[in-house]
Amino acid sequence: MHKLNWDDLRFVLAVADTGSVNAAAKALGVNHATVLRRIASFEEACGGPVFERERSGYRLRPNRAPVIEAARLAAQHVNSAEALMKGRQNGTGKVLRITSTDSLCQTVLAWIYPALARRVAPDRLTYLSSNPHIDMARLHADVALRPAMVLSDDLVGRKITDMRFGVYARAKRRKPQGWLGMTGALERSGPAQWMANAVDPSDVVASADSFCLLTQMLGKSNAQGVLPCILGDAAPELERIDLDVPDFVVPIWVACHRDLAGSDRIQRLMETLEKLLQPHLSAIAGENGGSSQSVARS
Repeated sequence: MHKLNWDDLRFVLAVADTGSVNAAAKALGVNHATVLRRIASFEEACGGPVFERERSGYRLRPNRAPVIEAARLAAQHVNSAEALMKGRQNGTGKVLRITSTDSLCQTVLAWIYPALARRVAPDRLTYLSSNPHIDMARLHADVALRPAMVLSDDLVGRKITDMRFGVYARAKRRKPQGWLGMTGALERSGPAQWMANAVDPSDVVASADSFCLLTQMLGKSNAQGVLPCILGDAAPELERIDLDVPDFVVPIWVACHRDLAGSDRIQRLMETLEKLLQPHLSAIAGENGGSSQSVARS
C-alpha cells in the first residue's frame, strides 16, 4: 500500500461530482490519462476501489460515501489553510449543503436562514434549489428537505409533515379561463398526473417547471392552477378555490445519504433543521388558510 498523496483528493472529488473521467479532466484542466492515474493512485493508497465503472460513467460505491465526505472536509481545510496564509479570511468553518425544491427554498428555508446560520456557525450554509432530485449518492448535498412519497433506498431520514396542494386563481377575478399546467420535473407530481387524466389538454393555456413561477403566472393571468398551499396561501393576489379535486398531499422528509447517517455533524444539522421548521409545518400542510405570510414573519 502506497502513501496517500493528498493532491489525489482533488481528482477523486472531481470524478465524484461529475460522474465522468472526461468531465473531471475538463474541469481540472488535465488530460483523461492523468485523472485515471490519480484515481488509481488514491485507490491503491487507500486499499480499495472508490468508484464502480459503468457504461454511463463512474458511480460512487455504496459504502464509499463517508470517504467522499472526509475528502470534501479535507479539501475545505486545505483551502482554508491556504486562504489564511494569504490573509483572505478569518478561519471560516466547513460548508454544509442543504438541497430542496424551489418552493421550499424560497419559503421555509429562506425564512429560517438567519437562525439556522447562527446555529451552525462557524460552518457556512449553502442552499441548493433544484426541482429534479440531486444525486445524494455523489454527495452533491449533505442534507435534503425532500418531498417524496417514499425515500429511495440510499437515503434515510424522518418525515416531518405532509405538503398539501390546492387549486388557486387570482382573487376578485372573473370566472377562471383555462389551466396552467406543469412540465419538466413537476410532471411526476400528483397534481400533474391528475391533470393529465382530468383536464382536457386544450384547456391548458401554459405550463412551467417551477411552482414558484406558476404562482407568479397565476397572479398575472385569468387561469387557474394547482400550487403547494405554502405558496398559494402566501400570495395576496391569489385565493384558494373550492373545486372537486383530490386532496393532493406528499410527505416532506429531512434526509441524508444512508452511509452518512452516523455522522455527528450531519445528524446535528438534520436535528437543527427539524427544530427550526416546526413553527412552519402548518403552512406547509396548508392549515393556515392564507395566513402563512404572518408565519413567514414570525
